[in-house]
Amino acid sequence: MNAQTAILKNDITPAGGDYETVRRVIEKISLDFRDQPSLETLAAEVGETPTGLQKLFTRWAGLSPKGFLQAVTLDHARRLLDAGMPLLEASFEVGMSGPGRLHDLFVTHEAMSPGDYKTRGAGLTIRYGFHISPFGVALVMVTERGLAGLSFNDAGEERAAFADMSGRWPNATYVEDMSATAPYAARIFDPARWRSDQPLRVVMIGTDFQVRVWEALLKIPMGKARTYSSIAAEIGAPTASRAVGAAVGANPISFVVPCHRALGKSGALTGYHWGLTRKRAILGWEAGQVGA
Repeated sequence: MNAQTAILKNDITPAGGDYETVRRVIEKISLDFRDQPSLETLAAEVGETPTGLQKLFTRWAGLSPKGFLQAVTLDHARRLLDAGMPLLEASFEVGMSGPGRLHDLFVTHEAMSPGDYKTRGAGLTIRYGFHISPFGVALVMVTERGLAGLSFNDAGEERAAFADMSGRWPNATYVEDMSATAPYAARIFDPARWRSDQPLRVVMIGTDFQVRVWEALLKIPMGKARTYSSIAAEIGAPTASRAVGAAVGANPISFVVPCHRALGKSGALTGYHWGLTRKRAILGWEAGQVGA
């Protein structure tokens, strides 16, 4: 990483600290949710006062630690399936009851041709930058056609995050250019800028099957969830649940293409490429936005 990244790493320290505190609280909740840990217990776990943790957590997630506990546990994920929607039929429900309730991050997307994908990025210039996000450090990758990659990592893991993402298109030319990626980062993580009349442009670089799965993910409303099997049925491959799971895991545009809203058959919060705790954090943050 060059000097620009080193400067960024210094800049992210305060936000990174907030995320680390929230991450530890989510971990505690995830392990002990059956015991319904109190605010005092959670605060002691992270070395905060109950009042300080309440304010920090509410500012970050849009709801209290108690509300977050209810929103991100396994039971909540199952309720999304069992009570919040009839799976395939409800995937097209917009769910908006007024201007104060957000439905989704509006995006418009296109797919690279199969030939472009097979070249593994040859002839493609990808600009990238690391940015502060509610979920740790975000690596944002863009082409002249739109957002092509978004991943998360903790501070100090930038090199590994870049290797993981650039390895997907090893023949591309990579240019660190935060001036190109900053506008995307600003829009992605600011719900006030999620506007259907100014959609975020996304370019999908994958196999035909992967792109079909990622397009299906884009149809899942915020606050809802889908199983791999229901996604498989939607794309016309009802026996391909396992392959759908692999495609979900290979999604290079985290959060925007919401692979975190895909669950296992039983409603379980299955693995997430950027960490199961981060998946719970994103689902809880979204629950806060929908309830705003």
